[in-house]
Amino acid sequence: MQIFGYISGSTTFVILKNKIKNMKSSTQDKVEGSAKDIAGRVKEVTGKAVGKPRLQADGRAEKVEGQIQKKVGKIEKVIGD
Repeated sequence: MQIFGYISGSTTFVILKNKIKNMKSSTQDKVEGSAKDIAGRVKEVTGKAVGKPRLQADGRAEKVEGQIQKKVGKIEKVIGD
């Protein structure tokens, strides 16, 4: 979970990270996918705003990765973890 690496000093996110470990894998995939999607969107917008095409591309890739992971979580839920 890369997004937690950026803000791991926050107690709230450390607690959230521990709770995610106890979730069903489908829920965990959806939560982690959402986190990657949000982080990717932030990177993409930041890269565009500061004129850094590499950051923008990395953000786009992370956003897509998150969207795919959320879909995997939905599929896992349908088939029953």
